[in-house]
Amino acid sequence: MKKFLMASAATALMAGGAMADGHSVKLGVMLGFTGPIESLTPAMAAGAELAMSEVSESGKLLGGKKVMPVRADSTCVDSGAAAAAAERLVTSDGVKGIMGADCSGVTGAVLSNVALPNGVVMISPSATSPALSTAEDDGLFFRTAPSDERQGQVLAQVLQERGISEVAVTYTNNDYGKGLADSFSAAFVAAGGSITATTAHEDGKADYSAEVGALAAAGGDALVVAGYVDQGGPGVIRAALDTGAFDTFALPDGMIGAALEETFGDEIDGSIGTVPGSDAADASMVVEKVTAMGVDASGPYVGESYDAAALIMLAMQAAGSVEPGDYKAKVEMVANAPGEKIYPGELAKGLEILAAGGDIDYVGATAVELIGPGEAAGGYREIELKGGKIETVKFR
Repeated sequence: MKKFLMASAATALMAGGAMADGHSVKLGVMLGFTGPIESLTPAMAAGAELAMSEVSESGKLLGGKKVMPVRADSTCVDSGAAAAAAERLVTSDGVKGIMGADCSGVTGAVLSNVALPNGVVMISPSATSPALSTAEDDGLFFRTAPSDERQGQVLAQVLQERGISEVAVTYTNNDYGKGLADSFSAAFVAAGGSITATTAHEDGKADYSAEVGALAAAGGDALVVAGYVDQGGPGVIRAALDTGAFDTFALPDGMIGAALEETFGDEIDGSIGTVPGSDAADASMVVEKVTAMGVDASGPYVGESYDAAALIMLAMQAAGSVEPGDYKAKVEMVANAPGEKIYPGELAKGLEILAAGGDIDYVGATAVELIGPGEAAGGYREIELKGGKIETVKFR
């Protein structure tokens, strides 16, 4: 909780300015400030709040409205707590949109229990479960990261190209882990690979030797760990290394972050992974400004968070209203062609064009392209651990 409060300092300063102005709109920033990805969320929140600050300082949103971010802790794993926090955002704080949530299970709970009944727009930067593609949402839910249906295919392709034909799979026992494991396994087998064993793991355990023992008995050239970088995933890897069960790991997005480097150094060199990213994207401005705030921006979803917040505000401008029922139909319009391309740091330009009745094609930090219903087309970075550091090998 101390980390959450410290990370909120910048938000408090921004909020104070908005409240003093008296002409503001509130947006929720709902992320797992505690829980299994808490090392990633400060930078994600800072990315979203950077976009809000940029718009506020421009004075161009709907006649000069300031944007006031209000943070809420999704916990990433406790759906009841996430729904309660979202309810407070909507009913007590009066937010007009939510940047979030982050993890797929809590995002689905917030969508069905809070956003849908209250008619509130949500744009998630990181909830990637394929199940969210078909969730009932009344046009209120969008995401700036692509579905794990695609990530599973990309990860399977990476392993096949590296000559890895037999793998064991373990996944965190929730919507994210199960959806990703299913997508990967189907793609890997379809490409001629073999899954020797598949085992769920629970987060928060002190010892994963039993799970690793079962996977080791089945064998494989590598272990796919669809988990979280601040929870069970590293515990599984540590048990595998200590027992000699596996020394090569395939790691999807939830496992990619600075904490991975800090925990293992060069012990898992040669391991590979996938994380959303595109060679057509340029998140450098966002990363530099977040880093300048003293926040580690080396993890995933910082650009996606900036873009999620930006889309909400640009859609408001296009609709001429801050009410979700009015602007929800404008989100895809501002995200896609036709229109003038808008890049990071150009939100004021986008607001001006929309105010004059023009069209924009928001590219943003992550080369945003939305495909129906509210899905991000998205590409992926293939990464490899080299010398204890995460390096980008190529884009796919």
